[in-house]
Amino acid sequence: MEDLNDLVAFMAVARERNFTRAAAQLGVSQSALSRTVRGLEQRMGMPLLMRTTRSVSPTDAGERLLASIGPRFEEIEAELDALRAMTDRPAGTVRITTTDYAANTYVWPRVQTLLHQYPELKIELLNDYGLSDIVADRYDIGVRLGDQVAKDMIAVRIAPDMTMAIVGSPGYLRSRPVARKPQDLTLHSCINLRLPTRDSLLAWELSKGRRELQVRVEGQLTFNNVYQMVDAALAGFGLAYVPKDLVEQHVKAGRLSFVLEDWFPTFVGHHVYYASRRKSSTAVQLVVDALKSGYRRVAK
Repeated sequence: MEDLNDLVAFMAVARERNFTRAAAQLGVSQSALSRTVRGLEQRMGMPLLMRTTRSVSPTDAGERLLASIGPRFEEIEAELDALRAMTDRPAGTVRITTTDYAANTYVWPRVQTLLHQYPELKIELLNDYGLSDIVADRYDIGVRLGDQVAKDMIAVRIAPDMTMAIVGSPGYLRSRPVARKPQDLTLHSCINLRLPTRDSLLAWELSKGRRELQVRVEGQLTFNNVYQMVDAALAGFGLAYVPKDLVEQHVKAGRLSFVLEDWFPTFVGHHVYYASRRKSSTAVQLVVDALKSGYRRVAK
């Protein structure tokens, strides 16, 4: 049993690649976690992790161990979830990855009632533009645009199609040339969105009829949160490329104006998705059903 606990500790560090985050996840101190992993390495007779002052990563032996035991521990967790599902009181933590916009617009408003109804249910909601692999990163549920969902996932639509818009404040627009075509964006200060996985900035996808363009823009500001982008646009720092329904109230109130409106693209709406091995969990199914029913009510 000691070895099993130590293996769980090793997997947490190897996956997080960080002792501090792994310790927080396991609810132990960083020093205790470090001693546990070193003890496992001593019993194994080989290093499992490479440690530097800036990073932690598995050795070749550590990678092999993680690949061999990880799926088995996941099978045990899935079976425990299935057993918990046999009770009348759904419990456990449902981990969800999505973006800040989808979390605020669709997920959080629809799961609040569940938290009141089921006190033993916990929800961990993480905002991420990196298109995480929900199986590898140990999420139960993902919420993404329809064309961003992997084909081997079970996916259900929870939102209407999403249109992206370019907006700027009236004061900013008075100081710059009128943008009549996408190429004119080079004359403007544009507010960028950082994508973590590709270490790049989000290209502005535009479409008009059958024409589709991806425009790389430049400006003073870069965020990883669309709400800060909207705030910066309202403050007159440039043009922002954000979900249209997020800024419509500001446009109606005259605080923002649309730019290149005939080039606004529309994407397949958000879907909730999960791996098939998780479908037997009552807690996961409750969250999925809440997200689905919320869309049905809106769609009517």
